Amino acid sequence: MSDHALLPCVEVETGSQPDCTVIWLHGLGADGNDFVPVVPELGLPAGKAVRFLFPHAPYQPITCNNGYVMRAWYDIQFFEDIKRHADVEGVKASLAAIRALIASENARGIASERIVLAGFSQGGAIAYTAGLLHPERLAGIVTLSTYLPAPALLDDAAARQPNAGTAVLACHGSHDPVVPMLLGEQARDAVQGFGNPVSWHTWPIQHSVCLPEIQLIGQYLTRVLT
Repeated sequence: MSDHALLPCVEVETGSQPDCTVIWLHGLGADGNDFVPVVPELGLPAGKAVRFLFPHAPYQPITCNNGYVMRAWYDIQFFEDIKRHADVEGVKASLAAIRALIASENARGIASERIVLAGFSQGGAIAYTAGLLHPERLAGIVTLSTYLPAPALLDDAAARQPNAGTAVLACHGSHDPVVPMLLGEQARDAVQGFGNPVSWHTWPIQHSVCLPEIQLIGQYLTRVLT
């Protein structure tokens, strides 16, 4: 991943001259188009101008998928029972890429405190980590059907300090066979242990999202971006 090129993104604005941004990260093997259709389903207030950025992760081989090349935020080396062995250097590269996107939004006139990081599955894992470690306060963090990919990166309390009180919305399917809900609960408990308020919600679905969940995300975005 280049240090100079921004991630390519699908960009959607819900009104003219948006004063806030949601950066929404897709899951393993998907791309930035995956969550574009949810924007009109969020139920945001009429006239609320929000810029949505849906970046495309770079292509890379995924070890646990026999080296198959797909869009990914980091390599997953192997699964071991409930654990995910993520490539920590790959996680760090994605953190840098998301930080660059946020800096680009800052340059466009959107302050960090008016930016929400959201993500599903592997994208949610990066949203958790990049959000908690961002050097400036963010408006919020939304994590869907996900986990903490490299918990040791979050051990530095000083690095977490700017977002120590940032509100997190965390959602999970109780029948998820891809990211077991226990992983989501462990992430929730760890982040609550950092002092972040976490609103935790589950639905009887598999590794996906449902309309009530999307509507709840819309309510959260309305609250933190008002």
